[in-house]
Amino acid sequence: MLTAAIAFASAALIINVVPGLDTLLVLRTSVAQGRSGGLAAASGILAGCCVWGLATAAGLTALLTASHVAYDVLRVCGAAYLVWLGATALWKARRKEAVQEAVPEPVAAATRFGAFRAGVGTNLLNPKAGVFYMSLVPQFMPHGAPVFGTTVLFTAIDLAELAVWYWVVSGAAAKLAERLRRPEVRRRLEQVAGVAFLGFAANLLADRA
Repeated sequence: MLTAAIAFASAALIINVVPGLDTLLVLRTSVAQGRSGGLAAASGILAGCCVWGLATAAGLTALLTASHVAYDVLRVCGAAYLVWLGATALWKARRKEAVQEAVPEPVAAATRFGAFRAGVGTNLLNPKAGVFYMSLVPQFMPHGAPVFGTTVLFTAIDLAELAVWYWVVSGAAAKLAERLRRPEVRRRLEQVAGVAFLGFAANLLADRA
């Protein structure tokens, strides 16, 4: 079991550090809202991954690979959500709202909750996240090992790696944002993030897995 866990951790680490949609969300939120916002978005993503992992352990994510209808419904919903995120980022850049000064704590708390909600939605509405667990976990499952327990273990390993990775990304992005306080720079970053979200949406719509 130890050998299988190490092998899974190594494979998952390589996949996790490759820039993708979730990392982009943490990066963009950290720049716009500071590290607390980035960590809130990361927490939402981790919550989504936890759901996918438990669903894999229970066998529910098999529906995504067995049913094209279920996959397509989730795919279209995810793409629509990404379009909304991208359009929101571009609109904020247009209205010069990319830079936020100090705000009252109730407003900051609501903003962090919004970041958490965005993380959950981005992850759970991406069918590729479910397929990731469904396709990767079985490859490292030791013969005769309990499926549910081993899947939960692998999910915990993946969550731990992601937590560390997002902690590093949010910290680096927040420090970068402190040095880039000019409104024009922040607006450009929002524009880049908005276009990237729209690109991920297009890619998700084009996917026919």
